[in-house]
Amino acid sequence: MKTLLQEMKQQKLGGFGTVEMILLIVVLIAVVLIFKSQITSLVESIFQKITSQALSV
Repeated sequence: MKTLLQEMKQQKLGGFGTVEMILLIVVLIAVVLIFKSQITSLVESIFQKITSQALSV
């Protein structure tokens, strides 16, 4: 019985579970939704710089 509990503890610490993965995805989606306008403006400015610098080459 004691060895079974020790094996369960080792398995629990060793892996990255489904619940953790789902929580990570939920947090990332929430961050994207909160900062949507800032992310959009940042990407637009980056593409404008790329376009302007590509035309000057």
